[in-house]
Amino acid sequence: MNCDALIEFVKSDMKPSLGVTEPGAISYACAAASALLPAVPTHVEIELSSGILKNSYTCAIAGTDKLGCAYAAALGAVIADPSLGLMTLQLATDEKRLIATGLTERGEVVVHLGGISSRVYIKARVSAGDVTATALITDRHDNLVYARLETEGDRSDAADDPCREETEEPSPILTYTLKELYECASTVDALKLDFIAEAIDVNRALYESGEGDGYTVVSACIAPTDSKSIAKRAACGAIEARVRGAALPAMSITGSGSHGILCTLPVAYYGAIEGAPTAYILRAVFLSCLVTEYIKACSGRLSPACGCVLAGGSGSALGLTMLMGADYEGLCCALEAMAASVTGMICHGGNPGCVMKAATGIDTAFLAADMGVAHVRVGARHGILASTPEKVMANMGKIASEGMRGAEHTILDIMTDE
Repeated sequence: MNCDALIEFVKSDMKPSLGVTEPGAISYACAAASALLPAVPTHVEIELSSGILKNSYTCAIAGTDKLGCAYAAALGAVIADPSLGLMTLQLATDEKRLIATGLTERGEVVVHLGGISSRVYIKARVSAGDVTATALITDRHDNLVYARLETEGDRSDAADDPCREETEEPSPILTYTLKELYECASTVDALKLDFIAEAIDVNRALYESGEGDGYTVVSACIAPTDSKSIAKRAACGAIEARVRGAALPAMSITGSGSHGILCTLPVAYYGAIEGAPTAYILRAVFLSCLVTEYIKACSGRLSPACGCVLAGGSGSALGLTMLMGADYEGLCCALEAMAASVTGMICHGGNPGCVMKAATGIDTAFLAADMGVAHVRVGARHGILASTPEKVMANMGKIASEGMRGAEHTILDIMTDE
């Protein structure tokens, strides 16, 4: 087992992301294309895979009072500077926001569905008069494949198929067992986990940014009365701030800020309130990140299922189980509990409903952790469970991706039925 490789794997995947990741990626693609134009853009077209369209369709755009992928595209095109990647929206000014509003109100931003697919796929075509530039993002939200001026007879690359399977190699984390992930997390030198501490700090700041003004959903349903409810309020508050357009980033994992929030804050807050040593908390959050990465490697980066709860929630469950002092068998019990309960929760885009899903996921994570400590099992013979934790996680991913493909059609039909 190469623990240093696992540390580097998680560390390299964590990136700050402003707002919900899909609008951020759309803005990034449009900015990359627009940067090649000789003048202010006059027309924008974007082609999106179903997962990208669904997640951004009515999503709040960070730092604005606007919603939706069309405005994200317009603002990215007007910014015309891709240097900050997924933080492109940070470069918006009042003047640029006003120009972007004009583009959308004049009908100069067109959104196309490229196909029903869990693939990350964003193709942006931005024009200034008769000059057009194109940019393509595939497979990862920050993977800019190209940005180029269009020429007569310009042909698409093979990567331009939105329904093509992801071209990334299988994630290296799938070569490990859960026991190896646990052994690494429980023995790693905490001094090597400074990036975990940074992720916690970034996500905590996002949560605290909304506490002064008050949250709508969180304030209504989560009173901070004990260590579990305080941990739940922190994670759900950070997610609510994010989906409502807060101007602070989340620390994303597997391309998602909500995943990053859900796999860090419940464990970090609960551990701190319960008086766990900092080193223990960092190790438990690191295990949570590893489990989140494993499940997402099985399900794909986008799916019709709520990956935030399925992956991030399950990661938190095992991190909490470890923090509570359970052994490896306890982790397996907790994983079974998560697989038997939250698998199949749908995703219908980045919106305040994500807060309710996260609350459900965290409640279930604490229940699963309690079951893990007590060595209470659902039982591998039942339903989608299996004889090994690796197979359990693979089954969770299979249900979330190919098992719910038909649901993606239905969800989009409902969302776009005006």
